[in-house]
Amino acid sequence: MSIERKVLAVASGGGHWVQLMRLKPLFEGMKVEFLTTDAAYSAEVGKPVLVVRDANMWDKAGLAVMFLQVALTVIKVRPDVVITTGAAPGFAALLFGRLIGAKTVWIDSIANSEMLSSSGSHARRFADLWLTQWEHLATPQGPYFMGSVL
Repeated sequence: MSIERKVLAVASGGGHWVQLMRLKPLFEGMKVEFLTTDAAYSAEVGKPVLVVRDANMWDKAGLAVMFLQVALTVIKVRPDVVITTGAAPGFAALLFGRLIGAKTVWIDSIANSEMLSSSGSHARRFADLWLTQWEHLATPQGPYFMGSVL
């Protein structure tokens, strides 16, 4: 008897979402909920996505709302694993996922070719697996390089 893993897959819009969709085949046989900032992405996954406000460091009030929305979603979903390609909603999901005992995976955006993203740099404390998509940014202490998704 196999245990079906509950996965919360998180990405903000644009390239972060595209990269997350490239990982979709890895979720075969798992119960996956997608969390993002745009309800229109439901069409790509064939079911409703969980939606939170889009916010960044320059929108402090919006960021607080988004963090609360993500916290409530993580409590509701109770995932076994949180995987994210970023940005702010992914970081929040990693943080709250870790607090409830979920395994956490951060995959830094391929767009960050010269240095890690701000969220990715903070994610190191909360990620069980911390990855970069650029081999030259990898270090023995992390992030690790295991390939890219674009």
